[in-house]
Parts: sequence; C-alpha cells; structure tokens
Amino acid sequence: MNLPWHLYVMAFIYFIAGLNHFRNPRLYLKIIPPYFPNPKLLNQISGLAEIILAIALCIPTVSNYGAWGIIALLVAIFPTHLYMYFDEKARMGLPKWVLLLRMPLQLLLIFWAYQYT
Repeated sequence: MNLPWHLYVMAFIYFIAGLNHFRNPRLYLKIIPPYFPNPKLLNQISGLAEIILAIALCIPTVSNYGAWGIIALLVAIFPTHLYMYFDEKARMGLPKWVLLLRMPLQLLLIFWAYQYT
C-alpha cells in the first residue's frame, strides 16, 4: 500500500516539531498553562508523542493509528492556544489576531489528519 505524498509532508512537520520540543524547550515551557502539573515532563511527552506519531504515519499498517494519535494530540494541546491568547506573557509578543487565527487552524490540522484515518 502506497501512502500519499502529503501524508509524508504531515509526518515531516510533526517530526520536526517533536524534535524542537527537545532543541528549544523554553519556547514550549512558556506556553504551557500553569494549571498543568510538571510542564517539563509534559513538554517532553508531547515532543516524543509527535516524533512517534510522525513515524507511525509513515508505516502503512499503522498510519491510521498515527493519524488518530495526531488528532488526539491536537485536541489535548488546545488549552495552550487559549492560554496564549489570554495571557500576555505567554503571547510572546504575537498579536492577538494571529493567536485567534491559530484556533481554527487547529481544526484544519485535525481535518487534515482525519483524512488518513
């Protein structure tokens, strides 16, 4: 079974994003809402999850599970987008309109991943 090229694009994006959790953890630690316990561990888990799910997307026998995992991850990190929108410090200087656009972008990313389930 051949996988479509755009699935590999998605896998590449999540793989690089996952690696970035380890290369630049401070960026992610700033945007984890304070009501979540152990932000360092959460950052590492989400980065590792992105890497594993990206690899899973590239394996035909489990790519649909990888896509479902991406969907679950996108839903799980949605509070981060709300936190960035409402908290000045977490905003990192980004305009509110950019952060507002990120929320429907999450829905588009979920829809994109759903295409591979």
